[in-house]
Amino acid sequence: MAALPPKPARAWQRMLSGRRLDLLDPSPLDVEISDIAHGLARVARWNGQTLGDHAFSVAQHSVLVWQIFRKLYPAASAREQMAALLHDAPEYVIGDMISPFKAALGDDYKSVEKRLQHAIHLRFALPVELPVALKKAIKRADRISAYFEATRLAGFSEAEAARFFGRPRGICADDFDLSPLPVIEAQAAFLASFARIERDLPVSKRLMKA
Repeated sequence: MAALPPKPARAWQRMLSGRRLDLLDPSPLDVEISDIAHGLARVARWNGQTLGDHAFSVAQHSVLVWQIFRKLYPAASAREQMAALLHDAPEYVIGDMISPFKAALGDDYKSVEKRLQHAIHLRFALPVELPVALKKAIKRADRISAYFEATRLAGFSEAEAARFFGRPRGICADDFDLSPLPVIEAQAAFLASFARIERDLPVSKRLMKA
């Protein structure tokens, strides 16, 4: 008697909202902002190698990137701000892998991350693929955030951080609060930022062009 073929490995995760998110074929209908905030607040940046009594979470990083983005681009629309806040949203289920490990995993990791990002964008009425100029603007804010975190929290010298992330110009870490927050506070800060952006969505207009 021929052996039965092995059952495919489970590729979905049960969320606290009750949604069941398929990681390989994610549906926008299974994406909830409460799950994103909950997950990101419990994922540590820098593999947890940061100063303070609490981890500096991806939720707090996301808020910091959004704040930097707004300072750099004060005319940015609400949708562009939403894209900045959600730039690392897939990490609520796949975690925050440091860049060297991402490079080692290669395309498999990137394809899963990309599918999740597309589903998240569709859920919140963002373009599946962001305009090139907007992606570059968010990346600029992300690198500035990484420099601030590296030098204030993760033990990098300014020279070392500048080699990896570039040295920010015209913007200072002292303008932002980098104190690592308890999980519940980081989660609440992310949700409050989302709510603030969402209030402006009906009247927003796209300002950045590809």
